Amino acid sequence: MGIEIPNILLGTVMHARMIPVSNAFKYGIYYISLPLSKLSECKIIQNRFALTSFHIEDHGPCNGNPLLPWAKEILRSYGIKSADGEIILVCMPRILGYVFNPISFWLCCDKQQNIRAVICEVRNTFGQSHSYLCAREDHLPITDKDRLIAQKLFHVSPFLKREGNYQFAFNINTEKFGVWIDYYDDTGEKNLITSLTGNFSPLNQSALRSAFWRHPLVTLKAIILIHWQALKLLFKGIKHIPKPMQRAERISATENIKKN
Repeated sequence: MGIEIPNILLGTVMHARMIPVSNAFKYGIYYISLPLSKLSECKIIQNRFALTSFHIEDHGPCNGNPLLPWAKEILRSYGIKSADGEIILVCMPRILGYVFNPISFWLCCDKQQNIRAVICEVRNTFGQSHSYLCAREDHLPITDKDRLIAQKLFHVSPFLKREGNYQFAFNINTEKFGVWIDYYDDTGEKNLITSLTGNFSPLNQSALRSAFWRHPLVTLKAIILIHWQALKLLFKGIKHIPKPMQRAERISATENIKKN
């Protein structure tokens, strides 16, 4: 894989709703990719108010504590011993102090830099979060051929039921990043397809400035577009689903990955 150095990910987000009416959109975006064992060395975006910055309290336990122990405890609790290498956090940065991460990806690698697990940290617009641990049943490296299925346990969209499941697919290497997440309802019918795809390049001041001006106010853009798409769905007659009480379980795993 070879993406341990801090990187910037220039990519495209795509959502396509299939039933009961179609609604699709895509837009440009950028993420930062940070190896957690070397986080203190990444001075470019470390905990300061700037055009682009990174704060550890925005992720994981969200209390300012180190992120690496949080991720390693999840791996330990599910017996993923093969992920004994670097853990790389791929997330949106703060822009002018504001952040909203609909989804962040924790790439959990072995010592040969193969991805053995991915923690998908999902957030909704109500300030809640849930993390899905994605791994193969045999804990071998995740390939682009794998389809990892997890029960949907978290309320994200007010236009999709909490029941059903997600199907995750990953294709990540030195240069490229690809994640596809499809949602199937409790009858097994595919309702929604989503993806984040893009290319890595080294993270430096020049790259950050270029990304900022290419996609200005990207975190604010994300939250505005979420609400704009919600209005479009309302106008198309899609029924609004009230937010249910969040489940106590905040971390879950794909099929056949059991907690110790």
